[in-house]
Amino acid sequence: MRRVGILVVAGAALLVAVVLTLLQVGEEPGVLPNWQALVLGIVQGLTELLPISSSGHLILVPWLFDWDYLETHDEFNQTFDVALHVGTLVAVVFYFWEDVKTLVSAWVGSVRRRRIESPHERIAWFVAIATVPAAAVGALGEGFIAEHLGEPWQIAILLAFFGVLLWVADRTPPRRQMSDLGLGTAVAVGFAQSLALMPGVSRSGITITAARFLGLDRDSAARFSFLLLIPIVFGASLWEGVNDVLLGDLPPGSAGPFVVGMLASAASGLVAIWGLLGYVRRHNYTIFVVFRLAVAALILLLIAANIREPTF
Repeated sequence: MRRVGILVVAGAALLVAVVLTLLQVGEEPGVLPNWQALVLGIVQGLTELLPISSSGHLILVPWLFDWDYLETHDEFNQTFDVALHVGTLVAVVFYFWEDVKTLVSAWVGSVRRRRIESPHERIAWFVAIATVPAAAVGALGEGFIAEHLGEPWQIAILLAFFGVLLWVADRTPPRRQMSDLGLGTAVAVGFAQSLALMPGVSRSGITITAARFLGLDRDSAARFSFLLLIPIVFGASLWEGVNDVLLGDLPPGSAGPFVVGMLASAASGLVAIWGLLGYVRRHNYTIFVVFRLAVAALILLLIAANIREPTF
């Protein structure tokens, strides 16, 4: 019944996004249209939570279809990216609400007692610890990454390389569950997560890869990856939201595409979580590896055939 409820909520959110798109609510001429925001929101929700790279696909989709508005309007792009990530964050928190409440309560309790007593407290602390490396790298290297990474040919290489790495990691025999996490595992996964700042790596993909290399079973690796998304995306969205939205001015024509993109991202994110957790209980991650390699090959083929430029 819970799964049915999740799909109903996802369907309702997507329906509202589609209706707003069809009615062109909040659109302004010359600004990102709602239908493109709808597509990008769906792409964000699916690719953030599946191990196939959201940042890479949010660059590749406009590149492939020659949508240049976000590329030429950086201020709008930054705030729109915040909206899409907030939608994904809502999806993860909604799906794992009971886990989130339990872990937050456990963390607060351990802080008050100044010691760790239960498995939930250990997991809560390990999620916090694993968030630190990515937050530090993001704060220090965001400008360099934005300036030097993110070209389609680079994304293709990273998609393929880290896809193969996921395939290798997934062959590691499972010997631990999430309740068996140790400090070393949390730190290792945290440093791996920092690599996801490069478009094409995939935050969920690299954290699942690291977790599988360290012996977590497929379900535990996926769940730990999803829980790690909450603090890192919440922190980044809060930081960028304060700087770009509260302390800055929202670009004209933001309301429509922002709301549509956020709703679409939340809807597709819920479906992605539901689908992935059900899938990996019975299958391995090979299908996602094949997808990554196919997308990488398509990108390089389009570039080699001069159908698309190697840069955006």
